[in-house]
Amino acid sequence: MSTEGRFAGKVALITGGANGIGAATAARFAAGGADVVVADFDEAAAQKTASAVGGRAVRCDVTSRADVEAAVAAAAEPTGRLDILVTCAGIIRDNLLHKMTDDDWESVIATHLRGTFLAAQVAQGHMVSQRSGTMVLVSSTSALGNRGQANYSAAKAGIQGLAKTLSIELGPFGITVNCVAPGFIVSQMTEATAARMGVSMEQFVEAVAEQTPVRRVGQPDDVAGVIEFLCSHDASYVSGQVIYVRGGP
Repeated sequence: MSTEGRFAGKVALITGGANGIGAATAARFAAGGADVVVADFDEAAAQKTASAVGGRAVRCDVTSRADVEAAVAAAAEPTGRLDILVTCAGIIRDNLLHKMTDDDWESVIATHLRGTFLAAQVAQGHMVSQRSGTMVLVSSTSALGNRGQANYSAAKAGIQGLAKTLSIELGPFGITVNCVAPGFIVSQMTEATAARMGVSMEQFVEAVAEQTPVRRVGQPDDVAGVIEFLCSHDASYVSGQVIYVRGGP
């Protein structure tokens, strides 16, 4: 079944949309006919991604309420609508608990958890008014716990709880809210992790693939495909779910 035009007339805002999962998702929405708005702290990267998919770009620090409000307003400005929100913005500051600084903790919590909260809170104003909309919040398998990621794991687990709560609160207004929780996905984050471990990206990928049931690592488009489904009419009766995209159970 063709997915061409499945998002025609829809406005989609992607935070952290300049690279990785966000950029892959932007490409899929644009191919489906959506008016795609790429919001990212790195404005130049956002502009590059938006240009590649025929979308729009806006600089946004998701920890700033003013920035988030401006990004949502910019996305909705042409039509007054906001139909899709995907929250991909994130950073890592990995360390063992006894070495983790206050800034390591607070910056990760602020970017992932506060940033997701702000985006959802501001976006829901438009969606409630129009009595329709879809949100997909990006979590991680690290929500289940991962050594050296107390901050990241706590933030990602919080996002899952946020999604389930929002699905209850916003469902009566025709809004669905779900989570995707990726496992190992080739990205700037995983490249940074490999460098920190003192191994090449090729070695890192090979080691992870050997432990993954499908015997390969994930690519951004693997996650984008799930997000695309959750934002489509085909998933209109799916809400409050966490879907792990990890190449196995």
